[in-house]
Amino acid sequence: MPERRLLTGNHAASYGAMLSRVQVISAYPITPQTTIVELLSELVASGKLKARFINVESEHSAMAACIGASAAGCRAYTATSAQGLALMHEMLHWAAGARTPVVLSNVTRAMGPGWSIWSEHTDFLSQRDTGWLMLFAESVQESQDFIIWLYKVCEQVYLPGMVALDAFILSHTFEPLLVHDQDRVDAYLPPYKPLYSLDPADPRAWGGLVAREHYYEIRYKIYKNMERALDLLREAGQEFGEVIGPKPYAVTESFMMDDADHVIVSMGSMTSNARLAVKLLRDRGEKVGLLKMVAFRPFPFKEVCEALSGRKKVAVLDRNMSPGHSGVFSEEIRSALYHEDKRPDIYGYIIGIGGRDVRVNDIIAVYEDMAKREQPENILYVGVKGLPTGPGHERYQIRPLEPQPKEAER
Repeated sequence: MPERRLLTGNHAASYGAMLSRVQVISAYPITPQTTIVELLSELVASGKLKARFINVESEHSAMAACIGASAAGCRAYTATSAQGLALMHEMLHWAAGARTPVVLSNVTRAMGPGWSIWSEHTDFLSQRDTGWLMLFAESVQESQDFIIWLYKVCEQVYLPGMVALDAFILSHTFEPLLVHDQDRVDAYLPPYKPLYSLDPADPRAWGGLVAREHYYEIRYKIYKNMERALDLLREAGQEFGEVIGPKPYAVTESFMMDDADHVIVSMGSMTSNARLAVKLLRDRGEKVGLLKMVAFRPFPFKEVCEALSGRKKVAVLDRNMSPGHSGVFSEEIRSALYHEDKRPDIYGYIIGIGGRDVRVNDIIAVYEDMAKREQPENILYVGVKGLPTGPGHERYQIRPLEPQPKEAER
């Protein structure tokens, strides 16, 4: 039977791996990911999870072990954060190129130096070209469920996938979690049975040298399977609600969008505050809606264009920085809408860097700033300390509103 429990996002991820019946876990601890693998280690040691836990000396080795396990036909899982994900980077390419459907939970954390253990999305988004499916969790519940959802899709396209859950805001915060019935998960997610696996009785080459005459085609197949993964995410998200419940999942979610002239685009845990900000703005008579980005790779072009085409203005909340350019998501949104006849003005807002809180009033301030601007801006900074103020500088600096509204404290 499903069980309602009070758990952190990290422990929810552990349960997501257990419900998926992972067979091999290999990980190296790093704050704020550590409690994911601690709980999994306890579950394996107690016999509640029938899996092999492999202790390794680094995140690079953890991913290498997962690739080997997946190539041998096992369902493999790992978790990491920030510098650990960066250390894995070579092997992330390897996992995708070798077509091993490993699933990874990344507890988003700002990259150092300067050292920070708090949430930011730059570590996660830096892996966008590796060939992994990438999903953003907003809640503790999604931190669990998206692991199951990803295995369902990744094992059909033979590509790996990762889930982002925000450091501390989700990883160490307790929320009600529905731990699903194992029989329902089993009905949704059958055992992993790859077409080919490493087998001494049936030797095959795996990940070796490829001539120029064939390499292009190998990468093309990865690209086409990533496209196919988008349709499978849609189908498997709907099936999740039908088989496991209590609700289906989609690659994007819309909120109060029916008559919206202006839209706020958000992802991850700050979406909860963005939703409340939209409610408060609606109470003031503002025609504003919210588009929540769930899938980042494959990018949901169709859903984004349908949601945003014909609107007047769009504010994209980017909890990341791409030095020399702008926010990653704002550029992705601009690219998606480029060929639309009725594309809106896109305003990119850099917010919440290094774990700085993204409060309800910060998002209201973003909306008010966007509403008064006549020309779109590629990059705007929300609440940076020490920037000049006054005439000529207001173009770049958005001042958060004080104090926070009482409604936001509930």
